[in-house]
Amino acid sequence: MSQQQSTKLTTLDLVYISLFAVLIAICAWISIPSTVPFTLQTFAVLCTMGLLGGKRAVLALLVYLLLGAVGIPVFAGFRGGLGVLLGLTGGYLVGFLVATLLYWLVTSLLPDKFWVRIFAMVLGLITCYAFGTGWFMFAYARATGPIGLSTALGWCVVPFIIPEMIKTLLAVFMVRVIPQRVKAFR
Repeated sequence: MSQQQSTKLTTLDLVYISLFAVLIAICAWISIPSTVPFTLQTFAVLCTMGLLGGKRAVLALLVYLLLGAVGIPVFAGFRGGLGVLLGLTGGYLVGFLVATLLYWLVTSLLPDKFWVRIFAMVLGLITCYAFGTGWFMFAYARATGPIGLSTALGWCVVPFIIPEMIKTLLAVFMVRVIPQRVKAFR
């Protein structure tokens, strides 16, 4: 098979990309409201990375973000539109894409081992939080006034550490078990 053929997406790839974009949207709707909503989005993004691999996961995130950007209510709280992406929590949404790009980079540079995928998922999650919190501070300062890093971390990161650890462990479990049980992911 030539290099050009191996980079083309198959119909099955497109189905997976669409399916996982929808999974991310559904998990975004499962939400506990707060300054930064607590959702199952992170779980879905981590599963998308681990099950689809870098390239398809990036495309699934792009589809999800584009659907939201044009106004389809795929974000937390059944919201959509550019206003959400440019608002206080928009950095976390874009951070998911940055995390997935980082996952793709790490998994393409390091050996194809399960621990590499876990490392890349956790590194992506940390990057998402850093990107999202930085954006939150910027957007909050524009709308309300400056905010300190410790305050932003107290609002946007600290309350989510334990839930994110649980979602990450659950995603790692799913990424480990699903390919063993579902032939399509082998």
